Amino acid sequence: MNYLDVLKKESGIFWKYFEAKYKLFYNSNLFLRDLQYAIQRYFETKNVYISYSQAETTALEFVKELEKEGDLLRLDAHTWRVNFHIGSDKKEELVEEINE
Repeated sequence: MNYLDVLKKESGIFWKYFEAKYKLFYNSNLFLRDLQYAIQRYFETKNVYISYSQAETTALEFVKELEKEGDLLRLDAHTWRVNFHIGSDKKEELVEEINE
């Protein structure tokens, strides 16, 4: 199983899960360890158990993708600022902007 692909595919569900467990919101700080533990726990809800190191590797890969998209802004090596609203569907927002 490619954990990164699952997170990218289910990102909306994952972020809602994260927000419910760890209280994340627009402009808040996101710490690597919080993301790592959230990834481990998220997969546990699917009865998939990943190791500490697998979760860390997946978290770092996921962060790289989110930085490219502008969803996370790097503050230091282990901290990012959240640049999106949890629960928002960015695709719908983009469609609305194009139609205006």
